[in-house]
Amino acid sequence: MKAAWYTLLFVALVLGQACENYGIQGGSNCSCPTGFGGSSCSQPACGGNIFQGTQRALTPVSSGSFANLTAAGCSCQDGWTGTGCNVCQNSNACQSAYSASGHSSSDSSSIAGAQNGQNNSLTCNTAARVWASGQMSCQVDNPTLQTLYPLKTTLNIIRTLEPSLSPLPNTTSFGSSGTAFAQLFYEGVEQFYCQADSCKQDLGNSNDGSANWECSNLQCTCRPNTTFCGGVPASNLTGAINPLSGSLGIECGAVDSSSNTAACHFKQTTLQALFGSEGLSLNGCTFGECVRQSVIDTGGTTGDPASEMSSGRPLSGGVIAGLAVVGSLILISLLLLFFGWWKQRAAKRSRGHGFERSRVSVEWSDLSYIVPGLNRKNAVLAALQRKKAGSAAVNDDKVILDSVSGRVQPGQMMAILGPSGAGKTTLVELLAGKSKTGLTTGRVFFPSSSASSSPPPRIGFVPQQDVLPPTLTVYEALLFGARLRLPESVSDLEKHEKVEELMEKLGISSIRDTRIGYSGNAGGGRTRGISGGEMRRVSIGLELIASPDVLILDEPTSGLDSVSASRVASVLHSIAHDPVNPTPVIASIHQPSSQLYQKFDTILLLAHGRALYSGPGAFAPAEYFATSAPGTVPPYQNGYNVADYLLEVASDPPVALFQLHSNANTRSGRTPSHEHTSEKASLGADTGSTSRVDGAPSLPVEKSVGGKESRMFKTGGRARYATTFLTQLQYLSGREWKILRRDKTLFFTHVAVSAVLGVFCGGLYFNTDITIAGFQSRVGCLFFLGALIAFSSLSALYNIVEIRPLFLRERSSSYYSPTAWLLSRFFFDMIPLRLIPTIIVSTITYWMAGLAADAAHFFKFLFILVLYSLAMTLFNFLLGTLFHNGGIAILLSALSALYQMTFAGFFVHLSAIPPVLRWLQWLCPLKYTLEALSVNEVSSGLMIQDTLQGVPVSISASLIMNLLFGFGLNNYYRDVLVLFGFIAGFGLGVIGVVWFKVRERR
Repeated sequence: MKAAWYTLLFVALVLGQACENYGIQGGSNCSCPTGFGGSSCSQPACGGNIFQGTQRALTPVSSGSFANLTAAGCSCQDGWTGTGCNVCQNSNACQSAYSASGHSSSDSSSIAGAQNGQNNSLTCNTAARVWASGQMSCQVDNPTLQTLYPLKTTLNIIRTLEPSLSPLPNTTSFGSSGTAFAQLFYEGVEQFYCQADSCKQDLGNSNDGSANWECSNLQCTCRPNTTFCGGVPASNLTGAINPLSGSLGIECGAVDSSSNTAACHFKQTTLQALFGSEGLSLNGCTFGECVRQSVIDTGGTTGDPASEMSSGRPLSGGVIAGLAVVGSLILISLLLLFFGWWKQRAAKRSRGHGFERSRVSVEWSDLSYIVPGLNRKNAVLAALQRKKAGSAAVNDDKVILDSVSGRVQPGQMMAILGPSGAGKTTLVELLAGKSKTGLTTGRVFFPSSSASSSPPPRIGFVPQQDVLPPTLTVYEALLFGARLRLPESVSDLEKHEKVEELMEKLGISSIRDTRIGYSGNAGGGRTRGISGGEMRRVSIGLELIASPDVLILDEPTSGLDSVSASRVASVLHSIAHDPVNPTPVIASIHQPSSQLYQKFDTILLLAHGRALYSGPGAFAPAEYFATSAPGTVPPYQNGYNVADYLLEVASDPPVALFQLHSNANTRSGRTPSHEHTSEKASLGADTGSTSRVDGAPSLPVEKSVGGKESRMFKTGGRARYATTFLTQLQYLSGREWKILRRDKTLFFTHVAVSAVLGVFCGGLYFNTDITIAGFQSRVGCLFFLGALIAFSSLSALYNIVEIRPLFLRERSSSYYSPTAWLLSRFFFDMIPLRLIPTIIVSTITYWMAGLAADAAHFFKFLFILVLYSLAMTLFNFLLGTLFHNGGIAILLSALSALYQMTFAGFFVHLSAIPPVLRWLQWLCPLKYTLEALSVNEVSSGLMIQDTLQGVPVSISASLIMNLLFGFGLNNYYRDVLVLFGFIAGFGLGVIGVVWFKVRERR
């Protein structure tokens, strides 16, 4: 069991062919690398020096065994060292060996590549840098490898940069330019050998003598039956060494002057997975290269500037692509910003004051509204059933309005009366152009006194429920409406003045600087602000600020005391009877007092969705019933509230009253269809086209089930906005900033909780060690941070649910586009409530837990958490906008967090998940987050130092990461791109849902 564990963890190094050590076949002989000989290049030299070439003495091969330097007792002569005696130690050794080979050290012409007039004497380069072809010999230093193979392990490397500069090419050098050859020896016996080409030397930005070699096309060969390669079956590394390929890095530091040695690293992907990002560690490395002094003096130039790598490393393709994407996004953002600024500037300079109003009337003909019953399958079937039955109602349909007609002129104020369920609210909503989910037929007209080319009328609608921003003052709320609903050609000073005039007119100047607050129980125990009547007047003011041509209100006095109701009625009366700009005012009234009733000019009485009376107000309705239907309804008693009398009549009206009203309208010609159309619109008729009669814009209002309609003129989000996108974003952001400053509870709670949890998590994982258990704790710390972000982002969902009613009301009144609202909401939710707390908890935890202690890894760690927080915020935005019920959205968000924790790879190994469920991991943002955080941690060179049953273990944390969690070492940037994909997907989803689904439907 333990042997299998070691074999799994410590897969390492490399073995052949006719010419071993990648010698070159030449007929029956092999041209061997420096320091090797024999018929197959399998025998290392025994003493001598590299200038002797094929004349060197070779290590003998025992019968049925291998050449063994240790057993043969080979030793190096003075001035030479390293396994195989290939490494020179001083210049005298080079000069003496060169002379002994039959050359004179003063004979410059005999030295390859010599140039006259230069110092061509030989010197021994003992630095890590290579000038021509250098030899190096190192001790392999790895506790795990030493546990398996306790005897002496050495690695020889030949690095050839430019062979023509070597004293005796093909003797003191081997291979072409930019090649490297390596041989590993265990207790004097060669175990495996490697080669690579396309090598480049990088000297870095310093002159400390360090040098890094980067090569390509690595290949290695394990020598069969050696100790590493089958001699010990339990630890046979042949299957791991022979497949080694790809790039090779040989990185060496400066030589220590006291020991004349340096530390190096032999890097390759598999070796780095085994032994960490630094690969196979080499200690006690000695360097030796016999080279002409003139080569060193001239910098080793050969006329080929590509022979060495420049001091700066080129950018990788991925980095260049990333920079290109970031640069493109920045450029696009700047262009959009400039375009927005240009449109804003042009809008401010455009002509038109914005206060111009036209006198229009409101007329509606045969207006009906039906809520389909449960038996309705679709709109097409409903139309066929209606046509067949010859009636608007089919099966269990509910008729809310049935052929209601009427008219209100400028300077008139109409009260729509009727008991509960009479259809009052439905009628005013249809007149205001609100989206309805049922089936609507009939027409709405807006006859105008101006030319036929007049723009669509501006319709102001005040709903029954006051939906106002609670943290703003009365003045700020009205100014916000003025800045977004009046054209940008109107100066900000004029908007301020208009707000002041309007507040004076509404009688709310005394509360201009009072925060609106919460009404009744809607505040949930929070501080109340202005009274209900004042709120109603503010709601009316928000509609009047846009100078509407028609004002429609749904029960403006509901829930108010008699004094507040009277004030509201007085305001409406003054608006309707304004001598300069008279406005048609239509209001549904539930149960008005006698004083309130007398303020209305005309009355429309509804009962069961049909009109009983439409005409002048005051005592005219009572007189109408007394003269037209004597004995049918109770007579009116003098002094009794007329409104109460009308409600009693409408509560249980006889059928004759409906026919009486229809005949009276026909005789008097008050039906709008008789005045303006040649063909009366009927239920079931094709009213999908629009027409203008006497300069009156007409609204076809036949709609299908589900509220999908096509209106020419209406108030709502399909309408044109008064301001540009940049202006909308500017004032929305200003409002969000005021809300954040005035209601600091959520922000400070997030900050405090993040600080406390940071200390808690940092203390829990304080200074985590580098054992196997400690590494699992590190990943647990990272998992804790991801789970914390997933659950804390639930507050983003609550914020969306809470502000949704205000957005619906403002969108229906065309304050701003949904995109501008989303951007402002996102900025002021993400930065203060997500980004800042994430930075706080991450920073505290990171340094207390003792994670990778350098700035680069810390900021990569923080970058991932910010991306995940961004993705989770947008995901909760999506849920908050997709579901009207906040409880459902919160439940789904919590369940999704649990799902992410399950498939993140911490609790269950990803490869151990059954295939039928394994695909779910790819839909888990936390999985990519945890993987990227873990990869970032192990890429810092983290090594696991532990003991198993007394055996020391030194292994790369990346291998443990893969074994325990199934994470890939090279997946960091892939995970970054996937998180960006989640962000883009959630973001587009939010935009789509808000544009097409989050709209006012009544």
